[in-house]
Amino acid sequence: MAYRQIGSSARPSFRVASSVLLQKRHRFVQSDAVATEIQNKPSDSEETKHAVVSTFDMFSIGVGPSSSHTVGPMRAGKMFVSDLASKGILDKAKTLRIDLYGSLALTGVGHATPEATLMGIEGESPETVETSTIKSRVKAMEDTETISLNGTNKIKFKPSEDLKFHYFENLPQHPNGMRCSVFDENGDMLATNEYFSIGGGFIVKDETHIAGGANVYFKGETPDALPLFDKERKEQDSVIAALPFKNAHDLVEVCERQNMTIAQVVYENELQWRSADEIREKIFRIWNTMDLSIKNGCLSTEEFLPGRLKAHRRAPILYRKLLRGLFSPNMVGKSSITPATPNPTPSAESLQNYSVSKSILPKRNVKRLSLPALDYLSVYAIAVNEENAAGGRVVTAPTNGASGVIPAVLKYYLEFLSEDVETDVMEFLFTSAAIGMLYKRGASISAAEVGCQGEVGVACSMSAAGFAAVMGGSPQQVENAAEIGMEHNLGLTCDPIDGLVQIPCIERNALGAVKAVTAAQLALNGDGLHRVTLDQVIESMRQTGLDMQSKYKETSQGGLAVNVPVC
Repeated sequence: MAYRQIGSSARPSFRVASSVLLQKRHRFVQSDAVATEIQNKPSDSEETKHAVVSTFDMFSIGVGPSSSHTVGPMRAGKMFVSDLASKGILDKAKTLRIDLYGSLALTGVGHATPEATLMGIEGESPETVETSTIKSRVKAMEDTETISLNGTNKIKFKPSEDLKFHYFENLPQHPNGMRCSVFDENGDMLATNEYFSIGGGFIVKDETHIAGGANVYFKGETPDALPLFDKERKEQDSVIAALPFKNAHDLVEVCERQNMTIAQVVYENELQWRSADEIREKIFRIWNTMDLSIKNGCLSTEEFLPGRLKAHRRAPILYRKLLRGLFSPNMVGKSSITPATPNPTPSAESLQNYSVSKSILPKRNVKRLSLPALDYLSVYAIAVNEENAAGGRVVTAPTNGASGVIPAVLKYYLEFLSEDVETDVMEFLFTSAAIGMLYKRGASISAAEVGCQGEVGVACSMSAAGFAAVMGGSPQQVENAAEIGMEHNLGLTCDPIDGLVQIPCIERNALGAVKAVTAAQLALNGDGLHRVTLDQVIESMRQTGLDMQSKYKETSQGGLAVNVPVC
């Protein structure tokens, strides 16, 4: 079966693309005004909180099924053993204990939290771990009752006893808390630390969480990066961002003042971290991974997703139907209501067997509504999330649970509307990343904190903004698209059945993608003026998340999770 791939094979080299990009649209070029603003940025001693983080922290390559419950714990495990090695403790450790708290415990088994944590303890990273070997490696740990710290120091470890689930106990800082501890041969503790997976694969440690300020987060796993993190992340608000913004109002204001698009503002900030060549290489690595996850989902030969639900994979079947053209157009939506024949006069007999109603309102034959946009958006989103549910490699966008929305909308645009694939990928992803930054600062991208409005809701808002941008929308229209995308996801709960990122998560991504395009279209048909602002919606989302009962926040203790039988 053929697959329509838009990725590395379809695009020119980075060098050629850069020339085209600069000549055709004159985008992503630093103006004199921007250079002046960078020179006049606040001094190191000034502290101006802002929302800016790297696009490549908002989008990172990892493994399914969850960014907060799989990617984050794996990074935390890797960070812990790296710290042990840097402090000379690794070889002295003889036993290990891992404690999972709150949401990590309640839905950890369905989210593969134990397996991910153990892979991190063995020195693996989400970006590079061979996903096909994870189950067999964990099985070997159970059989041998051993684990290799950082892949080098083999110690005693019995997963059933040394990995503890604290289902009804939370660490005070965040619902997704975990503690790692190692002990010597006498059972005396050598080292311990607590980690918090705050959504999107972001990890914080308690001390840095307190010390850092508004933008404290950590996505690395090695201690080499930690001093830089402690030193520079606390100063990031005043030092790193060339064009800082703390909310949507600021972002649009910067665009107006500099006569720039939102994507240009984000690109200019990225240049403070890395070179233009590195930015291009990383952004297309992100897109190619997204595209590959769509391909793998569409072409999968597996019938079922893992877990007790025995949920069928639907993307391959839906994709084959699309390629065969089974969603063919029919005559639908006729407006005439003139009956073809006069209504019959009911008889006594007909009144008894309901034949009158059956003749006036007969049963209908099934019709197929031809809406290719909806069909492709849905199948692409479902494909990615089925790959995620199966533990495959996906991009956190901004989370794994919502990883299908942005790839689906972007691929649809590239296949059916794009005239410049290279530039459109950059504009879409940089624009959507900017919106994701606003949610991360102003609310949360963690379902354990705010429900699914923080995952699929945010992804829908980000996608709507990206779609509006590549369709030529102004910064005001882009902001409006993002606002609409979230406004109609407010209050969305996270209630995964059996703790699996499958039902309702997979279909919810498909609906999120469709909503995103609809939101963008509504915004593009306006002039950018609107009654409700994105900042107001983000604050409403934050307050809604605070008010939401914990059973609706990735605990599988409410909603569909308790009303749908597992077997």
